Amino acid sequence: MSLKIKHLNGDTTFLLTFSPAEQRPASQRYGYPPGTFSVLVDPWLSGPSSMWHPKFLLSKHTVPSCITNLSHIPEPNVVLISQDKPDHCHEPTLRQLDPTSSLTNILAVPGAAKKIRGMKHFDPAQVHALPVFSTKDNESVIRFYIPPLSPGGTAGEATVAYVPAKMDVSGLHNALGITYRPPTTASSPPSVHHCPKPESRYSHFSSPHAYHQFRDMPPTPPESPSQRPRSLSNSTDPSTLSRDSSSSIPLSHTTSATSTPSNSHIFHPSHSPTHSTSSTSSHLPRPAKTLSLIYSPHGLAYSPHIQTYATSHLIAQAALPLTALIHGFDRVENPWYLGGNVNAGLPGGVQIAKHLMAKTWIGAHDEDKENSGLSVLKVKIRKFGIGEVRGMVRREWCGGGNGCDVRNLDCGEELVIKS
Repeated sequence: MSLKIKHLNGDTTFLLTFSPAEQRPASQRYGYPPGTFSVLVDPWLSGPSSMWHPKFLLSKHTVPSCITNLSHIPEPNVVLISQDKPDHCHEPTLRQLDPTSSLTNILAVPGAAKKIRGMKHFDPAQVHALPVFSTKDNESVIRFYIPPLSPGGTAGEATVAYVPAKMDVSGLHNALGITYRPPTTASSPPSVHHCPKPESRYSHFSSPHAYHQFRDMPPTPPESPSQRPRSLSNSTDPSTLSRDSSSSIPLSHTTSATSTPSNSHIFHPSHSPTHSTSSTSSHLPRPAKTLSLIYSPHGLAYSPHIQTYATSHLIAQAALPLTALIHGFDRVENPWYLGGNVNAGLPGGVQIAKHLMAKTWIGAHDEDKENSGLSVLKVKIRKFGIGEVRGMVRREWCGGGNGCDVRNLDCGEELVIKS
């Protein structure tokens, strides 16, 4: 299986494509092979970005984006918005998305979700506020069900989690975690992560392009079967996806279901597997390998925020070492009365990469943009070159950091990470 990361602009817009090992021809209709899970992150292609008022902050790209319109890429399964600030949640770029699409779900931090709904461009049911990750709430992880590649194969799963900083006045510092466990064919070896065949139906909405369904779904082993998350399924030509829903998603779970397409896959809680994280029996098969990525453009302290997510969810998903970290290199500071730290940069990113044994670290949000306004009059930027970042990684890891591939992707450049 593989993860392809493509840098679409000079700043922090990325297209992530998770693919299974069993490669199939791409669907002419949907643009991706079966079993693929694609995520578009913080799209801002062109035009200025202004916060509150241009006199406070006005930003412009100095490097042209590699595409001029989102129609130039296949429709992603997810559009992920990490901030409500306009350089992450850019309205003119978001309006390039098809508002009638039933393939794409928009997952955004709560402030950004409110802002996107306020655009009145999308169906409100297409825009979902990310719940805050909590080890005490299994519904705080959004799950996408990916059907087997052939009859008798095992289903895959992708997850998305939102980990914000506590008491962060600026609201800038958070991390978005993504995991991907690929579906398999009937000939693939079995694993602990087995998704049961769905049987029950709940409320849903459908369209000619894709099929979505909200319904209860058992937790993915080896998480505790005592917790019962809610989720959404999305059946497309190449794949069917499902997702935990949170209370912020305004859809009922009690509405009667209408007819279900034959290719839809819905879990039933009674089929929850019984594997537990506490089991250490040697006869159990090894967990299926899972790709993992953390996206934190402004940075977030490893302890306690990311550490809690990693030691619970990533370990349960067999998703360590971390496949990729997308995190800025440059450190940006404002006076305390303007919010203090803006970007944690290298000092913060190296701790995440070190503790999660990241295989790859890709720089983000370091474009030398044309900035003006009151908010940038006193800003201080400490830029770190790629050589400095690699040197810091080696020193922090006592010489063992050579396994972390540190990259700074140019606009339009892509990197494929195979596992």
